[in-house]
Amino acid sequence: MEKNSLIILSGGMDSVTLLHDKKEEIALAVTFDYGSNHAAREIEMAKENCRMLNIEHLVIPLGFMHEYFRSSLLDGADAIPEGRYDSDNMSSTVVPFRNGIMLAIAAGIAESRGLRRIMIANHGGDHTIYPDCRKSFIQAMNEAVKEGSGMKVELKAPYTEITKSDIAAIGKRLGIDYSKTYSCYKGGEKHCGKCGTCIERKEAMRDAGIADPTQYEA
Repeated sequence: MEKNSLIILSGGMDSVTLLHDKKEEIALAVTFDYGSNHAAREIEMAKENCRMLNIEHLVIPLGFMHEYFRSSLLDGADAIPEGRYDSDNMSSTVVPFRNGIMLAIAAGIAESRGLRRIMIANHGGDHTIYPDCRKSFIQAMNEAVKEGSGMKVELKAPYTEITKSDIAAIGKRLGIDYSKTYSCYKGGEKHCGKCGTCIERKEAMRDAGIADPTQYEA
């Protein structure tokens, strides 16, 4: 299979699963460092998985987002809410138009590299909280990417309508080592175990029948 795809790779469960799932198609993985609390840990995991799969990896700094955007994801560990992963609790973690910015940059890189496809691992559980993870947004961005590249590049988001538990099940089938991923929005050495992303991570692995290898503080 021709390697003609670029993946936006955070280093979390979802994008690492997609990396392994579509490894035969992926020529380049791009991680964006926009100054989030957990950026350093995620970048470490993204690099490790690309090294294991022998896939080229770029880290692109987007420091302006940390400087000018407002989100608890950019304001330190104490700003992150604890508890269930739902819109009432996690809405403060929205980083405005984050995926739109990343996809626009990825489209330019893909076209420059002669790559035909951008992959992103948004999933169904994100829809109520993050507008730039919804199917309607992905469809609109795909049209923008195609038009803006003269039909040279398209966007694929194969996990848009499935859950994180479904993604974990794919990872289990592929034998992915989820200790080589990072999810916690607080960004500590260990996962906090209390924020929405930690709770969602625990539940996804439980639902998929995976023995959770994550080190939690609680």
